[in-house]
Amino acid sequence: MRTLIVLRHAKAASVPGLVDWERPLTDQGEQDAKRAGEEIRAAGLAPDVVLCSPAARTRRTAELAFPGVEVSYERDIYEAYPDELLELLRRADPEAGTVALCGHNPGVHELALGLAGGDYGFRPGSFAAIAVEPPWEQLSPGEGRLISRWAPDKGH
Repeated sequence: MRTLIVLRHAKAASVPGLVDWERPLTDQGEQDAKRAGEEIRAAGLAPDVVLCSPAARTRRTAELAFPGVEVSYERDIYEAYPDELLELLRRADPEAGTVALCGHNPGVHELALGLAGGDYGFRPGSFAAIAVEPPWEQLSPGEGRLISRWAPDKGH
């Protein structure tokens, strides 16, 4: 059994004149990213591999959520559709028991729902942990089971 952690970047600032790629996290986003990491660890999960969009907000989210874990920045995660994210996961290290993917909506939310079903939102800073049985290279929609999920408190 393998585990996939799908993490949406935390709350990002909208800065006039700054390109989308470079948007930083807000102060609340920084707190939420740290908290997401704490919740992931509290669930007994620790990624062997972190795949992350190279956008500033996802890089910082991954740094805060997974301190000390090596991150692989994958350009294909930025603006990816769920099928593109699934293809990226199929290329993950076959020895990795737990893979984290830090990206953007709507792709990450649709990926999580496509793998494990469910009906829930995916606000910035949210994650879903999904158990998957097939090897990464054979991962397909519907083959996961939601084992944990978390979202930052509303109202910020």
